[in-house]
Amino acid sequence: MMKEELETTNRPDNTAFTQQRLPAWQPMLSAGIVIPGFVLIGLAFIGIGVALFITSQNITVLEKDYTGVETTSDCYKCSNPSDKNCTCKLEFSLSNLFEGPVFFYYGLSNYFQSQRSYGASKDEYQLSGDLDYFKTPISACSPYQYDANQNPIVPCGSLANSMFNDTFKLYQIVNGTKKLVPFDGKGIAWWTDYNIKYRNPSVTPLKNAFNGTVKPSFWSKPAYELDTSDPSNNGFVNQDFLVWMRRAALPDFRKLYRRITEGDYARGLPAGNYSLEIAYSIFHYNMYRYMEMSISQWACVKGCRLKSL
Repeated sequence: MMKEELETTNRPDNTAFTQQRLPAWQPMLSAGIVIPGFVLIGLAFIGIGVALFITSQNITVLEKDYTGVETTSDCYKCSNPSDKNCTCKLEFSLSNLFEGPVFFYYGLSNYFQSQRSYGASKDEYQLSGDLDYFKTPISACSPYQYDANQNPIVPCGSLANSMFNDTFKLYQIVNGTKKLVPFDGKGIAWWTDYNIKYRNPSVTPLKNAFNGTVKPSFWSKPAYELDTSDPSNNGFVNQDFLVWMRRAALPDFRKLYRRITEGDYARGLPAGNYSLEIAYSIFHYNMYRYMEMSISQWACVKGCRLKSL
């Protein structure tokens, strides 16, 4: 009796959907149907390929390595790991207008941001502004959880500790005089990152929230001083920090650093000579660095990388 009641209780409703009685069509495939189908699909992909090819011919990409491996490079002097405050120059010329808006990227090769333990080495509660985790970061941040004096590190973890901190200034050389090309760093991170995923504590001034904590060991300044020119671009919503925290899927990747959209360069970079000044952080063996400039693309056809995780 119990078995019959159990079967009755678990029986699906007597409907066409649950009893799989919906009408269905099963086509009878033949050569007369399959061959024209393949031809039409092939023609469609040929059309897409032609459109991508034409688009790629109109896209300008400039990429320059500044690792400093070559002895002829000005950045070679920065290859000494003990030199932590090195500045080098990268000079180049444009024969034609580099049409804007121009996107300026930094790139790294042979750097594995997708490594599992590296990506997990962060404190999501801390990064969402929870002050309880400022004092007691989670164990996943180890060995960048506390410093040698047992002070909590904020932000903790390997991912934040290794934040890319090279900085760039681009100059146009006009009649022997350097003219600064303005960079726009607003909105370079994902909107969801700085409005939803990452939040600063509701403490004013922000510096007070970090009392009793220390900055990551590889950082030159604490999180609340990442951008001294814009108080709203500090802490865990700093644009450069957010760009770095969104991990790349492959070991060869680029990340957006700035846009060139203002002043005399709103239409792009005029033909001429340019000098890129680089504040070079510590040299790392077997890792390569480069800068890249390109324009916005409706399709990823040139100078693209797999999207971030």
